[in-house]
Amino acid sequence: MALGDVGVFHRFARLYDRAMYAADPTTLTAGLDLAERPVERVLDVGGGTGRASRALDVPQSVVLDAARGMLREARGHGLETVQGDAARLPVADQSIDAVLVVDALHHMADADGVVAAAYRALRPGGALVIREFDPTTLRGRGLVAAERLVGFDSRFLAADALADRMAAGGFRASVPDRGFGYTVAGVKPAGTGEEGAPAESADGTTDGARDAEGTADDSRHADAPSNQ
Repeated sequence: MALGDVGVFHRFARLYDRAMYAADPTTLTAGLDLAERPVERVLDVGGGTGRASRALDVPQSVVLDAARGMLREARGHGLETVQGDAARLPVADQSIDAVLVVDALHHMADADGVVAAAYRALRPGGALVIREFDPTTLRGRGLVAAERLVGFDSRFLAADALADRMAAGGFRASVPDRGFGYTVAGVKPAGTGEEGAPAESADGTTDGARDAEGTADDSRHADAPSNQ
């Protein structure tokens, strides 16, 4: 994500929750329920003020974002936070049960890198759950136009296109719900460790994933208004 976008969310972090709808726990839980292991540790990537984490009842949820102001607000809600890059997650390999990316991927410059980073971080049987907006719907086209109008470099994907990218990254991908807002869930096959990870090219990048660009600030997400 562009550094300027990160700055916008940093500056307006205190007002963010007043302008946004609460995250919908039903759709998120439906995605998490596809995991083939107990979901005890969740990484909320591009989590901003922690809207998604606050909607869920899990033992541990850590909010990762690039905007310091958003993380400050998340800590104010009692959440654990870390500033970082969505395509270079600052966590150990196979240390997370589920990764959430809620209303955020369209603000991330390297979607394939985000998928690859989640695969690395997830334990076998863990789930990557992405909640996004479909640019092919009427409301989706309006959202694309609105984000361009305010200067965001947003990159929206339709549900099937995102599912294809997740499958290319090694996940068993499915689309639990569709519409203006949709969910794609990917499960890292159980019984796979490093041997089951997607093959790497000579430069060390995962097949189907581009090199992540920039620093932690470049990965920043912003939540778009929910369709709930």
